[in-house]
Amino acid sequence: MTRKIIVEVISSLLVLLFLYTSLSKWLDFKTFTGEMNNQPFPNWITPGLVWILPTTEVLIVLALLFEKTRLKGLWASFVLMILFTIYTALVLLRVFHRVPCSCGGVIKNLTWKQHLVFNLFFTGISFAAILLKRGELRDKPSKGQVLV
Repeated sequence: MTRKIIVEVISSLLVLLFLYTSLSKWLDFKTFTGEMNNQPFPNWITPGLVWILPTTEVLIVLALLFEKTRLKGLWASFVLMILFTIYTALVLLRVFHRVPCSCGGVIKNLTWKQHLVFNLFFTGISFAAILLKRGELRDKPSKGQVLV
């Protein structure tokens, strides 16, 4: 039962994170688009990214909300957080000539080192929840199995 509660808490934290970040992008879409155009990758990518990124975050939220899709939502969270973490690490390693942050809300106020720690934390808890959820599913009795 404890495993299930931990997965629920982690899923709730991820829901809050992705709901917050997606909403802040949608609510200030013009600024978000401008910041995405200022990223170190080609501008022809921006029109797709400005729609794909917040939409993906909302889809992750929806997947995390339902027990049936939670594991997929945890995997999607993990992958997206790894991508954000790699980008942040590349910024800290000075791989890019300019380093604009296209993050929304209060997250934009973090330093790049704080951002890396923040991302590593959410990457770590996503992975922990995946392991716990897989263990939960593995230990769950199948439909025809009788518990003694």
